[in-house]
Amino acid sequence: MALPLSFPSAASPAEAKAAAARSSAGQIGMTAAVSIGIGGMVGAGIFSILGVVAQAAGNAMWLAFAIGGVVALLSTYSYAKLGAKYPSAGGAVSFLVKGYGDSVFTGGLNIFMWAGYIISLALYATAFGSYAATFITDTPSTLLLKSLAIGAVLVVTFVNALGAKVMGRGETIIVAIKLTILVIFAVVGLYFVKPGNLSPTLWPGAESVLFGAGVLFIGYEGFGLITNTAADMRNPKKMLPRALYTAVILVILLYLAVAVTVTGNLSNAEIERTKDYALAAAAKPFLGEIGFHLIAIAALFSTASAINATLFGSANVCYMIARDGELPARLAQIEWRQATGGLLLTAGLVLVVMLCFDLSGIAMMGSAAFLLLYAAVNGGHLRLLKETGANSVIVWLSMLTCLVMFGILGYYTYQQQPAALVALVGIGAGSFVVEAVYRQMTGRKIKLP
Repeated sequence: MALPLSFPSAASPAEAKAAAARSSAGQIGMTAAVSIGIGGMVGAGIFSILGVVAQAAGNAMWLAFAIGGVVALLSTYSYAKLGAKYPSAGGAVSFLVKGYGDSVFTGGLNIFMWAGYIISLALYATAFGSYAATFITDTPSTLLLKSLAIGAVLVVTFVNALGAKVMGRGETIIVAIKLTILVIFAVVGLYFVKPGNLSPTLWPGAESVLFGAGVLFIGYEGFGLITNTAADMRNPKKMLPRALYTAVILVILLYLAVAVTVTGNLSNAEIERTKDYALAAAAKPFLGEIGFHLIAIAALFSTASAINATLFGSANVCYMIARDGELPARLAQIEWRQATGGLLLTAGLVLVVMLCFDLSGIAMMGSAAFLLLYAAVNGGHLRLLKETGANSVIVWLSMLTCLVMFGILGYYTYQQQPAALVALVGIGAGSFVVEAVYRQMTGRKIKLP
C-alpha cells in the first residue's frame, strides 16, 4: 500500500493551509514514491499469498504472476493518467468522485474501498503471524497465530497514533532490506532449480492458472495508492507516471524470479504443506536453516511495513470519506494523540476479519474486492477521457480484464471458500446500504473536489 505522508489529522482551515504548504514543498521524491509502491506490493504478493497462489496454479505459478502483472500494468496506465490530471492525497477516492459525481454509487464504492483495505490489512497481519510463529514452534496453534497477528495490528496502530513523521521514518530502508534479501534468494535459488519441477507436463489446466492469477491480484494492487502521494510530489504530472510504471515493472520481474525459484526448489506437495510460509521453506533446500530464518525475518519486515503503510493509507481513506460526508464526521476527528476515529475503527475491523477467516479466504476476498474497485475506477475514467487524454482502447481493455479476472476468481472462491464469497457480497451490499441510509438520514452530500 502507498504511504500518503500528507495525511491530515483534522479538517481545520489552519491545518489545511499547512497541508498545502507541505505539498508545495514537494517532500516526496521519485525514490520514495517507488519505494512506497514496491513496499506495499511485495508485502502482499510474495510473503502473504505465495502458497495460496501455488495451491491453485501449481508449478505454473510464474505464469499466473505474469498474467496478473499484465492486468496490473493495464490499470497502471489508467491510474497514471488520472493521477497526473488530478493530483491529490485522495487517489482512487478522488478518481471515483471525479468520474461518477455525487451519488450513492460513488459513496458506496468509496466505503467498499475502505473495506478492501481492511481485508488487505487482515491478510498482511495473518501472514506476519504465520512467519513469526516459525521462530517459536514447528506446529503453531491457531491461538498462537491469531495472537501474533493481533499483536502486530495493535503495535502498528499505536505507532500510527504517534503521527506521520514517526510512522514514515525508515520505510525506504525497510524496503531496501527486504528487496536485497529477495534478490539474493532469487539469484542464488535459480542455480539450484530442479528442471523437472518446472516441466510443462506437470502444469495444471488453464483454468487453474487463471484462478491463481485472480487470487494474486492483491499482490499487485498496492501500486494504486502511489497516487495518494501525488499532492506531495514536486512535479506529479511527470513523476507520478514514472513512479507507477517503475514500481509495477520491477515487482513483476521480482515476482517472476521468485516464483521460478520457489517452484523449482519445492514440489507441489511441499508448497501445499508449507503454504503459509512457503517462501521461507523454499530457501531451506539451498540455504539451510540460515536461509529459512533469513527469509522469515525478511517476511516479518515486509508484512510489518505493509501493515504500517496500509493502516495509514486506509485511515486516510476513512478520513476523506468521513470529511466528504459519506461517513459520520466523528471518524475524521482526533480521538487520542494523532489517532482519528477512522484509524481506531479501521484497526478494530481488521481484528474482526482476522478472527473470522484464514489466510486463503482473506486473500481471495481482498483480490476480488480490488479487481472490482479497479474496474470501477477504469469505468469512471471512460467518462473523463477528454480531460485526461488517455487512449480509450487501453482503458476499456483495463476495465474488461479486471471484470473477467473477478468472474474467474469469484467462481474459484465459490468452490474453495464459499463463506468468504458470501462475506464479500455482504460487505459490498452493506457498503451501498450504509451510504444510502446515512445520506437519507443526514442529507449530507459528497464534497466534490
